[in-house]
Amino acid sequence: MNRILLTSAFLLAAISAASADELSLALPAAPLSKASAIKLVEPHLHIARSNIAGHARIALTFDACMGQADERIVSTLVRERIPATIFVTARWLKRNPQALAVFLQNPDLFELENHGENHIPAVDTPTLVYGIASAGSPQAVKQEVEGGAAAMVAAGIPAPHWFRGSTAKYDLSAIGEIRTMGYRIAGYSVNGDGGSLLGAAITEKRIASAKDGDVVISHINQPTHAAGEGVAKALVDLKMKGTAFVRLGDVEDTGDDKTTE
Repeated sequence: MNRILLTSAFLLAAISAASADELSLALPAAPLSKASAIKLVEPHLHIARSNIAGHARIALTFDACMGQADERIVSTLVRERIPATIFVTARWLKRNPQALAVFLQNPDLFELENHGENHIPAVDTPTLVYGIASAGSPQAVKQEVEGGAAAMVAAGIPAPHWFRGSTAKYDLSAIGEIRTMGYRIAGYSVNGDGGSLLGAAITEKRIASAKDGDVVISHINQPTHAAGEGVAKALVDLKMKGTAFVRLGDVEDTGDDKTTE
């Protein structure tokens, strides 16, 4: 009986880890460390407020990790003329040339930035983050960042200036390494869709509650998830409230953990 219960527990843990995000294909370069032994941070980011009553200023950011483009969100952004910063991986770019074309055809709306080559957490010590193996070394972190940037330039995208790693978690030494490479690191202040795993109603409520100076993170690569419906509705909600939407490159910002200093 105990053996059956243990087996079931392991299976449930594996399913939960996979649901948190799509697993990376890369293998760790060294034996994995216990996550508790490594200090990981999930940096916050805020933009300069408008300080105009009834016209909050927020930055919408979307991660395009892997999978397909969520047309519900893309079409809403284009139709409503809402600017956003899209973080793309090399893997997503390969699978979504049509969505990329839409982004490139609307340079006034979309700012494309670096989400990495293979969607590997930018942590330079071997560990697991939501079940995903980290880069595991400074060299692997550098490859994840530079590989993502190279794929973007090869696809006709201007060289990126911002980086957001898989899971949005880092160790402090990796933050220093990425900053040395010339990147600002994009944290956030509002988690809109819980990794695209939340329902439509709660996603809409979370994003629509964004306040002046907030940076919202959501996903634009899960067209079959209910969260995307909530994202699209929240964008319209915010616009009707008089929200001013900006991209990260449009305004001053403040990030903790030395991510933007």
